[in-house]
Order: sequence, then structure tokens, then C-alpha cells
Amino acid sequence: MKRITLLLICLLSTTLMLAQFEGAKQIFESPKLVQLTAEHKTVAILPFKASISYKRLPKNFDAQTNRDEETKLGSNLQSGMYTYLLRKSDDYTVTVQDIERTNVLLKQSAVYDKIDEMTPDALAKILGVDAVIKCGYAYEKTSSEGLALAKTLLIGFGTGKVASGEMTMNVYNGTDGDLLWRFYKEMNEDVMSSANAVMERMMRKVGRNFPYQVKK
Repeated sequence: MKRITLLLICLLSTTLMLAQFEGAKQIFESPKLVQLTAEHKTVAILPFKASISYKRLPKNFDAQTNRDEETKLGSNLQSGMYTYLLRKSDDYTVTVQDIERTNVLLKQSAVYDKIDEMTPDALAKILGVDAVIKCGYAYEKTSSEGLALAKTLLIGFGTGKVASGEMTMNVYNGTDGDLLWRFYKEMNEDVMSSANAVMERMMRKVGRNFPYQVKK
């Protein structure tokens, strides 16, 4: 009985800490949002700009390895968002361009690694889409995965916090590159998180605020 009570207390404390960390979402909507998104047929998800930092640098930290991990994370998050939107395609008013086509077209135009140097309308022209979705994800590791895993096993599910994440999603109009919609959210990451899990959780938080959501 004491063990059950202790577990319940741990569970409640963890839930409260997670709720406190998960900051309120911030959303910007352009006055032209409804008018312009109604005209959009196809959108493209650009490769994510991902950054990985550490509250305390680990031993044997290698800058090049970290950059490679950032590139891989950005690619995985792009894939995760595409998979989510594809799976929920009936809920949205636009078609999402296949990310393989998106990435190939960017590489053929020699801008895949220069997205931040290009205007959104220029990228939309290269990709032949009506709008582009540009996202950033800043990931800071704050705890050792070993310690977090121990906490997870003790409590019984994936709540061992190892990192904090900040997600920004921007939707730009393809014709003039104007920012139509922006979403920002701080998120707690645990030892069981994956790119797909991050995107699933974030898109659920975006919910009906996503500009291409079918109105029901």
C-alpha cells in the first residue's frame, strides 16, 4: 500500500512538473490568412533547421558529430511531419508535396544547404508549390539519458526528462513570401521520444489552429 501511494505521488509530481514546463503556445495569423490559404492547393515542407545543444557539454564532445546529428534530426523531423500530414490528409484542404521530391528539387537547384539564404517565394517557385512550411527545432539536452531511463523504469512509463525543445512552424505564401501563420511551442522531451513522437505531439497541439484544417 505504501509503495502504491509512493508511486502515485511520483506520478502526480511528474505530471505537474511536465504541465508546468509545457509553456503556452504562441500563434500569429496574418489578416490575409483565410483569403490566401483558401487559394492554396499544394504546400511543401522544407527541411527543418535543427540545433542540438547541451546544458553541460558531455565528455569527448565532437562538433562535427553534433552537426551531423543536427542534420539527421532535421531530416527526421521533416519526415515525421510529412508522415503525420499524409496520414491525416482527409483533415486538410491542401496536398503536401512528397518530401523526396522537395529535397531533390532543392538539391538540383543547389539551395538545399542554403535555405536560410533564400526567400520563401523563391523556394516556392523552385518547388512549384503555393506555400512553404518552414520549421525550426532547438533541442537542449539537460540530463543524462541513463538517469532519465532509471526514472522511467521506476515510474513505469516514459517521463524521464532528458531535454527541452522549442518548435517554431511558419507558413509562407508562395507568391510574395509573406508570413501567413506562425506557431511556437516549448516542449518537454523524455528518454522515449523520437522524431515521429515529437511531430505527433506537436501537430496535436497545433490542432484546429493549423491554417489548412478542414472546417467541421
